Amino acid sequence: MNRKRFRLGLALGAALLGSSLVWAQTAKSTPDQTSELVLANHILSMTAVLDAYGHVSVRSQRNPNHFLLARSKPPGVITRADIVEYDFDSKAVDGNDTGGYAERFIHGEIYRVRPDVMAVVHCHPLDVIAFGVTGVPLRPLFHMAGFIGDPPPVFEIRNAAGMTDMLIRNPDLGKALAKTLANRNVVLLRGHGAVVVAPSLHVVTGMAYYLIENAKLQEQAMRLGGGKVNYLEPEEAKKAGSQDGFERAWTLWKAQAAPK
Repeated sequence: MNRKRFRLGLALGAALLGSSLVWAQTAKSTPDQTSELVLANHILSMTAVLDAYGHVSVRSQRNPNHFLLARSKPPGVITRADIVEYDFDSKAVDGNDTGGYAERFIHGEIYRVRPDVMAVVHCHPLDVIAFGVTGVPLRPLFHMAGFIGDPPPVFEIRNAAGMTDMLIRNPDLGKALAKTLANRNVVLLRGHGAVVVAPSLHVVTGMAYYLIENAKLQEQAMRLGGGKVNYLEPEEAKKAGSQDGFERAWTLWKAQAAPK
């Protein structure tokens, strides 16, 4: 009987040890979301997607009904201590909403209705804003921007709230914006930039960068071609859209953003 118990104890110990090793390996292979979000802030600042304004968030891996977003600071100076966990009502989980971004409702309301979205960027690139105020549709014209697909919808805040300061300051405006975004990757905000969503932090960073590059290139091509531009066909955009998950770009930007 004692031998049986001894063998059983050995088996249980080995199983527990194996489980611990698997857990440790998994935990080690999963990037720390807080560090990744800090890095995304720095990369987006370094590449001029964000300046002193704009923000990026990521859905929590531990609780998919929460998201991580920095406090209201310039993205280039964000540290781990600035990262806050929010629920879908855009309330800080720790109860301290002090210093949060006024437009955090953009993130909360999009995550609420889009379970496929794991990361969100809100930016104010002038080259993109031009397409949201002129009626000229923004269309993909090079392979790195295939994710744009059909011209992105334009959110008109006047239709949702009349005369405002243009900011998405409450849940109702966040819901209206999320409705305009629908199932797309990009929505333009008239006079106020763009929102980009994606299935990962790396992908949303790449999309936000190449959205701006496409806007610059389209404006240049329209000037050179007198308005006649050979855009990507829908099937071409679909095939080019995913790229490599923008991992090569992320690897480069990570190296460039690392402290020297």
